[in-house]
Amino acid sequence: MAGPIAGPVYLDYNATAPLRPEAKAAVLEALAAPANPSSVHRFGRAARALASRARAQVAALVGAEPKRVVFTSGGTEANNLALRLAIRQGGAKSLVVAAIEHDSVLRPARLLAAELGLPLREVPAGSDGIVPPAAMAAALDQAPRPALVALMLANNETGAIQPVAEVTRLAHAAGALVLTDAVQAAGKIPVDLAALGCDFLTLSAHKLGGPTGAGALVLRDDWTPAPLIAGGGQELGMRAGTENLSGIAGFGAAAEAARLALPMEAPRLATLRDRLQGLMLAACPKAAIYGAVVHGGVAARLPNTLCIGLPGLPAETQVMALDLAGVAVSAGSACSSGKVTPSHVLTAMGLPEQAAREALRFSLGWATTPEDIERAAAAWIALADRKLK
Repeated sequence: MAGPIAGPVYLDYNATAPLRPEAKAAVLEALAAPANPSSVHRFGRAARALASRARAQVAALVGAEPKRVVFTSGGTEANNLALRLAIRQGGAKSLVVAAIEHDSVLRPARLLAAELGLPLREVPAGSDGIVPPAAMAAALDQAPRPALVALMLANNETGAIQPVAEVTRLAHAAGALVLTDAVQAAGKIPVDLAALGCDFLTLSAHKLGGPTGAGALVLRDDWTPAPLIAGGGQELGMRAGTENLSGIAGFGAAAEAARLALPMEAPRLATLRDRLQGLMLAACPKAAIYGAVVHGGVAARLPNTLCIGLPGLPAETQVMALDLAGVAVSAGSACSSGKVTPSHVLTAMGLPEQAAREALRFSLGWATTPEDIERAAAAWIALADRKLK
């Protein structure tokens, strides 16, 4: 009988990053706080101080003012809140959305468009994974004004970094608002709200080593509240309910740790990612019958992300086989795991459905080691040898 797998390798950081030690310590500190941050007594003030510290830490990660950070339950809630703010308070009469957006933008955009009778245009990406600014501008020209434009900063599957600043300039010139989902980018590349110019920017704690159940909507300007959840006046009136203090504190600590480590961590991860990609392409060169293909690899991308396809080998088969070998990866977004439909991101890039079903995502992070990369590459190459050659 086989023994347990020794030292499993985790390369699924774009789904959820392991909790950073700094975040764990902050969570435990907040859990020991006995009071509601809205209470006026000394215990309440102490709890509120923890939330204020975290708000400043998250704001610093993206160059924002702390007073414009609204804590939510995660990136999904933040994206939904931004869409409703843009429509209810911003008066958006149409939606122009990149077709590679995360489902937490695409689905509520489709639902709101259907519910309110708003025109919705979904703009595909090029074969490099980048949404062309000219295509966004053309869609915007045909959209009733004012519009809301949604373009993520970095794609969660390919890692391709999008031209947000350029699209924002075009959108603002047309009187449009801009929502940027920076969930995957924050902590992996520098993010500056002022440089991007977007009106709404969304974040999620667990993508950068914080706890699950915490996220943020970062506002460029002051907004009249249009909450998804009505009740008390917490979070600038945008999100009623007693704050998730432990999640918020852990989010802040993770944001600070990621920001401080970024100058050294980004090149370290890029080196490891390139090593992994090089080993896989060398084993299955494009010239071979079953040549591996890197999706989004010609564009600027996140230093931690590799999306690679192997013709003839379904992604689900690869994920399960690698899991048995002690290597955890994913077939696209974890929010869509378990489904047999092809990646909407890859089909939006023009890939055939079959190719989109064969793509695997490797995503690295703060605890990834060179040994992890060697083991993952060896397991994948062994799988390719067994199944295809």
